[in-house]
Amino acid sequence: MSNSLLALVLSDTPAMPDMAALAKALRARHPELATEVAENGDAQQAQANSPLIRCGNELVAVMSMPAPIPDDPGLWSRASTTWPQAKAAAARHRGHLIVSVLGQNQRPLPAARLTTAAIGALIATVPECCAVVWNGKVARSADLWLDMSSRSFAPYPDYPSSLWVDILPFRSKTGIGAVTMGLSAFAEREIEFETTS
Repeated sequence: MSNSLLALVLSDTPAMPDMAALAKALRARHPELATEVAENGDAQQAQANSPLIRCGNELVAVMSMPAPIPDDPGLWSRASTTWPQAKAAAARHRGHLIVSVLGQNQRPLPAARLTTAAIGALIATVPECCAVVWNGKVARSADLWLDMSSRSFAPYPDYPSSLWVDILPFRSKTGIGAVTMGLSAFAEREIEFETTS
């Protein structure tokens, strides 16, 4: 069974990415990443029609879906605490792209970094993109992803982890606290802490 991370890139209108342009943008944004781009006309056309792009030894799939994602009011309510336009972006999108590193037994951090880099290049080449839903749990604006994904391969502790994990504050009868959302993809559990003052 695959444990790959899955990202949904929401778009205002259904969009089909040009995979050759995506590979070129990925190479420009991350020159350290060996990205395969077709060289001649026939191969370039085949590459443009394929939903796969080779990045080093990994394959990244990008699939276009001409429909909105299912509504998740909790997701958009959480997102709106730091992104006030989240619910509007969710309401207006009409298509989405599924992005994931292919393969079984992917290590979460390298897969997250590669997927994040690919999403940044996708947003750079598809102007209709308006939001990204990471692993079904965290939603962020396309603009934030475009900016922060440039640090996909930054050394620790500069990972763009706020794209992958939410830290949600809460108030209870006995005090205040916070809980993570999305950390379980990396650490197999979420963390919750609560204070009594």
